Amino acid sequence: MAHLKALAIKGIMTLAVLWLILSVGFDLLSFGTVFLITVVLGAVSYFAGDLSILPKKRNMIATASDFVLTFLIIFLMGMIWTGNVGTLATASFIAALIIAVGEYFFHYYVASNVLPKRKRVAASNN
Repeated sequence: MAHLKALAIKGIMTLAVLWLILSVGFDLLSFGTVFLITVVLGAVSYFAGDLSILPKKRNMIATASDFVLTFLIIFLMGMIWTGNVGTLATASFIAALIIAVGEYFFHYYVASNVLPKRKRVAASNN
């Protein structure tokens, strides 16, 4: 149940940011496309970043890896639906930066509510 709650929090945060940046702000992608990117990004980054990197490394390292992964997924998936590379790169960077800030705080939630106690110490340190 803790994983589902964490995935829901991450999904809502990511969907809101991506919709505001990619659909409303830059008018690049439809809501359906943004939703699909959110699902893929959430699944990949939760298991790779939050459950694999975060318990072994510090929060800042996990957040930096989330930024890179988020940028790459948004940009590469966005390339499928839009040919506007420059605008997409800018929008992807802005979205990844905002999501990374959210992930920094989300990692504290994951460390205290999702990870087993033995893995919490490393994850809660900066």
